[in-house]
Amino acid sequence: MEAKKIGCYICTGCGIAEALNVAALEKIASKEQKLPVARTHGFLCGAEGLQMIRDDIANEGVNALLIAACSHRVKTDEFERFGTPLLDRVDLRDKALWVQDISAGKEAKEDLQMMAADYLRMGSVKLKKMNAPDPFQDEGFSRDVLVVGGGIAGLTAAKEVAATGYRAIVVEKSPALGGMVARMHKVSPTLPPYRVLEENPIQGLIAAVQGESRIKVYTNATIQSTKGAPGLFDVEIKNGDTVSTERVGSIILTTGYNLYDASKLDARLGYGVSPDVVTSLEFEEMAKAGQLVRKSDGKPAKRVLFSLCAGQRDANHLEYCSGACCTYSLKQALYVLEQQQDGAAFMLFQEMRTPGQMEEFYRRVQEEGGVIIKGDVEQVGKGASGGLSVQITDKLLRGKETLEVDLLVLATGMISTVDTQDPNKPSPVGQVAEETAKSVLNLEYRQGRSMPELKWGFPDSHFICFPYETRRTGIYAAGPARRPMGIAETVTDATGAALKAIQVVEAVAKGAAVHPRSGDLSYPSFRREGCTQCKRCTEECPFGAINEDDKGNPLFNPTRCRRCGTCMGACPQKIISFANYSVDMIGSMIKEVEVPPADDEKPRILIFACVNDAIPALDMVGQKRGALSPYVRIIPLRCMGSMNLVWIADAMSSGFDGIMLMGCRHGDDYQCHNVRGSALAEIRLSKVSETLNRLQLESSRVKMVEINIMDADQLPTIINEFAEQIGSMDLNPYKEF
Repeated sequence: MEAKKIGCYICTGCGIAEALNVAALEKIASKEQKLPVARTHGFLCGAEGLQMIRDDIANEGVNALLIAACSHRVKTDEFERFGTPLLDRVDLRDKALWVQDISAGKEAKEDLQMMAADYLRMGSVKLKKMNAPDPFQDEGFSRDVLVVGGGIAGLTAAKEVAATGYRAIVVEKSPALGGMVARMHKVSPTLPPYRVLEENPIQGLIAAVQGESRIKVYTNATIQSTKGAPGLFDVEIKNGDTVSTERVGSIILTTGYNLYDASKLDARLGYGVSPDVVTSLEFEEMAKAGQLVRKSDGKPAKRVLFSLCAGQRDANHLEYCSGACCTYSLKQALYVLEQQQDGAAFMLFQEMRTPGQMEEFYRRVQEEGGVIIKGDVEQVGKGASGGLSVQITDKLLRGKETLEVDLLVLATGMISTVDTQDPNKPSPVGQVAEETAKSVLNLEYRQGRSMPELKWGFPDSHFICFPYETRRTGIYAAGPARRPMGIAETVTDATGAALKAIQVVEAVAKGAAVHPRSGDLSYPSFRREGCTQCKRCTEECPFGAINEDDKGNPLFNPTRCRRCGTCMGACPQKIISFANYSVDMIGSMIKEVEVPPADDEKPRILIFACVNDAIPALDMVGQKRGALSPYVRIIPLRCMGSMNLVWIADAMSSGFDGIMLMGCRHGDDYQCHNVRGSALAEIRLSKVSETLNRLQLESSRVKMVEINIMDADQLPTIINEFAEQIGSMDLNPYKEF
């Protein structure tokens, strides 16, 4: 391995030279830290500054770069173009200069200088402890994409995968392709002027898929087991009496949806009592067959009442909105208005949801004579003319009225077809046969065969910027399998999932991670001889990346790993590490901070900040020139889940007076990029009192706060109030040691 030669480059632009003694910082790098190359430049990200670095790489053999300038979140293209995996950024501007008021006097400027010096020391030792990752490689990597489900989402995903030159394998449990959409008459408008019903596109899509040489289709098939990891998934597909094994690189779940069982709805709606009360799907099939008639006597159904939200947004049935039912019912209202002479369509709604261009479609139905009423069905009885007499409550007119109709159509909601489990209560791999039979993927994961659930049985990711991600790396959900949605959104969703599935196979081929640490080439390693088989790493990994061998030792699946470091934080023996991130690295950074002696009366407060939300929020504080206590020192963590309790003891025994952990918000509406990292850190922190009591220190010296990226305006108050609280205590007695 080539010897590491670090070059430290300090930018003097953006007011840094005017506020700091840059020569003193350069001396810390060259003399104190003994870095082989230390230079300054007035415009480091400019052409001349970048050329200076390029020359040192070529002429001085520099192969590790320490850039002391601005936040690591800016100027990424400029500094990452050098291609070295050994690169770190010291933020002198956003988290030091821009959050300090040096006009306050000499002491304020001295405090800023100490802050900058500490950050440079921490960055230096971090780079010293960092090694170039050796990416995981395997000769058996596959770039094929498995698509589970042959409805409009699955067919779209497979078609898009094939269009980019990759091979897709479609598995459909039914004898024919098409899914729910194949049972539909027409579809809602997807093209301007968004007012005209469109022909069902499913047959054309089926023909396109069946005619594509890069797509292999299994029908009447189910998945018996899914083993392995991204790039190395081995999937057993049962087709009749035959079992085939396909190796694939990624998986797209497009199993569609089921409709809520209308027989479970309130008796007042009349389903199961009168044959003229039908579901939306039953009505759709009637329209497709050209038989819009009363089921009771076969007479034309000219007056039809559509009851939207039938059992939806109801704590007793489905708590959520299915998103597409309003548009779906508007489409069916047009069937009546267009096909039946003197037809009348009544729509009973809670809230009419027609986002985007569907507002034009809503207006069309109104113009055609559709009667749209905000209200509820109160009672359904036999009508005077042989149809139905439906009593409704009109919420706008605040009264009751009775409608004589031929049919009542109930818009029942979508429910998940993906078998999911509460991620906090994972089931073991060895389920009984009945449970296994229900599973879609039959995952061979320690955490169980099913997908982790977010809410209401759906495997949605929750990620605002990465909607297709599930908590099983390389497995993407799309269409109504991910969350309720209509046809147009499903097509867009499936296209996006196809691109994500391709992205992951390409990343895996390079040994790189996907969201949220895209491109990271490291993966966890462990000292087997130090393992006590406590199983904390296997239980706490949010992505199922760690199994166990027959002796209980961890078995890492590198391509499942998202490099969050949760396993590293969980390990009490400190035997898990990454080439570029380790317990020793962070511990060494803590020890590099110069803690003033007690008689200086200057406390030191350590902030562990998550790079996903807290660090961006802190950058925003700097950009807005918010003032932070000069006594804080910030160490970014990949995820708060990687926080190892030994760092608390290290910091306190080094003389730090207070410690704050800044993790992502968690709970029902969590936004932790690594699912449970922040929650796990909070659980670990609840056990830190024992450590502090042993050191004879107050537990209130350590605090955890949940930070959303939008909390930047609150951060100065949060940090400064904590600093004041620490300042009111006696200084840490360990300063003297």
